[in-house]
Amino acid sequence: MSPAACLQPKLDPVRSTSIRTLLEHQWLAVVLALVITGLGAATAALLFRAGLDDLGRWRIQMLALGPDLLLLPAIGGGGGLIAGLLVQTLAPAAQGSGIPQVMQFLRRHPIPMGIQVAAVKLVAGIVAIGSGFPLGPSGPSVQMGSSVGWEMARLLRAPDAFRRMIVAAGGGAGIAAVFRAPIGGFLYALEELLQGARPVVMLLVLVTTFWADTWADLMGLAGLVSLQPSIAEPAGGSGSFELSRQVTTYVQVRPIDLVVLFILGALVALAAELYCCYVVGLNRLRLQLQIPLAATMAATGTLLGLLDALLPADFINRAGIRQAIAEGNVEIGQALAIFLVLFFTTGLAAAAGTPGGLFAPMLTLGGALGLAGADLVEQWGPDAPNTAVFAGMGAFMAACARTPISATFLTFAISKDLLILKPVLVACLGSLVTARLLHRQSLFKRLIPTGDPPQPPPEADP
Repeated sequence: MSPAACLQPKLDPVRSTSIRTLLEHQWLAVVLALVITGLGAATAALLFRAGLDDLGRWRIQMLALGPDLLLLPAIGGGGGLIAGLLVQTLAPAAQGSGIPQVMQFLRRHPIPMGIQVAAVKLVAGIVAIGSGFPLGPSGPSVQMGSSVGWEMARLLRAPDAFRRMIVAAGGGAGIAAVFRAPIGGFLYALEELLQGARPVVMLLVLVTTFWADTWADLMGLAGLVSLQPSIAEPAGGSGSFELSRQVTTYVQVRPIDLVVLFILGALVALAAELYCCYVVGLNRLRLQLQIPLAATMAATGTLLGLLDALLPADFINRAGIRQAIAEGNVEIGQALAIFLVLFFTTGLAAAAGTPGGLFAPMLTLGGALGLAGADLVEQWGPDAPNTAVFAGMGAFMAACARTPISATFLTFAISKDLLILKPVLVACLGSLVTARLLHRQSLFKRLIPTGDPPQPPPEADP
């Protein structure tokens, strides 16, 4: 049987009511669908990152042609207008982070999915973020991967249970590829998108996310993408897979550090809740005013460009800021300034409906708070935990997304040091407890529009 025939099986409508039944009767089609989903999610995520790098470099090079006060607002406003028009006219479902849309679909709401949504998300996201909107590739990677999964389920004419599984697996694969963190992508798909799953579902999601990460490694090894890779070329000349750290860490964990980090996580959660309220409030205001998306993004891009022109030049290269925070090469005053600037600008960009992700800004915001907190502790006398920066990163994301385990492993992906898992998880737990006391829902759930149609009864999956 040809691969094309495998993706268009004649399924018995009576027997095809569960994932288990589909595996029994069309296992080859299921394997092909998962492989293609992981491949598509990884390719889309890596193309997104490559496009951001290229357009970001072009934006910086353009500054040599004239004054920043003129060029940065023009680039931001023009990029926002183009991206907004693309989304507004071709795929309105591609606006925003993309995670709320995937969550709605998984709860059986009529949300458009498919290749068109993924393509618009890819192009519009690159244009917007590359033009100066301070967001990241995480949310778009989730939505693009989920859209690929939806297409595979459509071709397979699969039952609803499998469709929901492969959509969530595609989202997790996108996270795995963009962060080079297969465990983090797998856990995020289970923890947030599926909110728990049966063993067979967990296995299929695990296969898809790890395959996406492997495909990303293969693309880097073949030179198809020029990103900061997780593979390295040894001196001998033949490629091999090696773990790559964004930062090199020295981790020392004392018992008192765990208490300090739990408290740090609780304090970070207070700032994270303010951030959530800020983003949600601005987003609701935009929807109430019913301003067209293109106009909103054009005005937001112009304002963000103006702010970039007035700020120190270091703020134009936000990737450099994230690296400096992760390495701890920032003093307390600089860390607080970075936090305030990113708090305002990333929240404004997200609330404008920009097709960009929030995980990268969350990690930077939390890292800045962790760094500032460590400096404050040391000013009082005792030695601060040397994992405070990573603990702050995980805690901020855990408080906003309510996914402490995923936040721990996505933070771990930065250093690849197993010793940070315990202190980061402790901070994430302190953050989660405090965040749940402040509000029951995550940021992404609060961004889901109210008044959605009622959900139909769930399909049986014995």
